Amino acid sequence: MGKLYILGTPIGNLEDITFRAIKTLKEVDLILCEDTRQTKKILSHYEIPTRTESYHHHSSPEKVEKIIKLLEDGLNIALVSDAGTPGISDPGGKLVEAVLEKFEKEIKIIPIPGPSALATIVSVSGLPTDKFIFLGFPPHKKGKNKFFEQIKSFDFPAIYYESPHRLLKNLELVKEILPEKKIVLGRELTKIFEEVVRGSVDEVLEYFKNNKDKVRGEIVIILY
Repeated sequence: MGKLYILGTPIGNLEDITFRAIKTLKEVDLILCEDTRQTKKILSHYEIPTRTESYHHHSSPEKVEKIIKLLEDGLNIALVSDAGTPGISDPGGKLVEAVLEKFEKEIKIIPIPGPSALATIVSVSGLPTDKFIFLGFPPHKKGKNKFFEQIKSFDFPAIYYESPHRLLKNLELVKEILPEKKIVLGRELTKIFEEVVRGSVDEVLEYFKNNKDKVRGEIVIILY
């Protein structure tokens, strides 16, 4: 029986990877990637020759069965996402669930800790972080209002991810539903143009309306 490694990779800066992660990527038989092109940037940088295959949210049940068969045949496999830790707003969780359902306690699923946009923004937020809630990505269409309405009942920070092309509409909706909230917003975290913007909903919305060239990169938001 092979082992399945759930391995965190950099969210931007390629130097944000652990020695253990590099060693594991070199030693496994196969690396499952959300996007092989993205992962190969890391593999090339660290001269890691291990073969790769794609595994993402569109992967078929047949692909999952193939992965399970490879584990059954004794292959050691590492699962990585495009950035950060698999399983956090990421299809990796479904693979782990399927593997556990098949093998239960027979298989070792080993975490190789690494970067996460969630942990990164929390670390610089300056907010009490003994209690917060992570909500993943807001719904694209149906359910957006409900997503933000539920935050009204929280008396602790709420954290979620957002894509750049939806950011302004997202902030407009926050202004409508949660006008009293304040925001800590991180974009391009660990990259050259990293930025953390803080302020009221109005202030952050106006900032990005006036600086539309900065509405880019992956975004993580704290409402409090």
